[in-house]
Amino acid sequence: MTKTVATIEARMGSTRLPGKVLREIVGKPVLELMVERLRLVPSVDAIVIATTENEADLPIVELAERLGVGSFRGSEDDVTARLLGAAKEHAIDVIVETTGDCPLIDPGLVEQCIGVYRESGVDYVSNVLERTYPIGMDTQVFSTDVLADVARRTDDPFDREHGSVFIYRNPAIYSLKNVPAPGELTDPDLRLTLDTAEDFQVISHIFEDLYAGDPAFDLAAILTLLRERPEYRKISEKVAHRYV
Repeated sequence: MTKTVATIEARMGSTRLPGKVLREIVGKPVLELMVERLRLVPSVDAIVIATTENEADLPIVELAERLGVGSFRGSEDDVTARLLGAAKEHAIDVIVETTGDCPLIDPGLVEQCIGVYRESGVDYVSNVLERTYPIGMDTQVFSTDVLADVARRTDDPFDREHGSVFIYRNPAIYSLKNVPAPGELTDPDLRLTLDTAEDFQVISHIFEDLYAGDPAFDLAAILTLLRERPEYRKISEKVAHRYV
């Protein structure tokens, strides 16, 4: 049986917001909220937090243990090797790659991406090949075998630092498929990612307004809230996003 696992790349180091993944919102660390959301994805068999060997990242490992999810400690800079190490240690066949700065990730969207991957037979499925969803909904699906092939093909520091970037930069080698947003969910400039203090304010407002009523709130609910409370969106709209 194919083992499909959601990996979360997370570390305490951050140039713009150090320790962001363990900052608390609604009384829980950001990373815990993200784990809760990924646990709602039916096709995800397990969750593994892929962090670094740095001593500063030990609290992330301890949180993973408390939450009952897997963890792996690897290279800080070589994310490809870190992901591959996690995949081998946890016997992962299909990787659903996410990052710890996406605590609002939509479980339904993740499930959709996995479904497209299974049905299409391509090497790589993502909703960011052409960005239509808000920033912070990023999901990528590919096999451990494909990632191992990437590791063999490139030693370029940029490729290795960004995990799966080599896959979608090489459509002549790998077959790719994008998952576009439907019209009502299309908002590619909206920041729902956690990279700055402004982002933290926005994400805090969203969880504080929606979580108690429905911990599984989806992207549609977020967009409805932001239409009702446009001042939330304005908090982070001038933050420059760092695209890979």
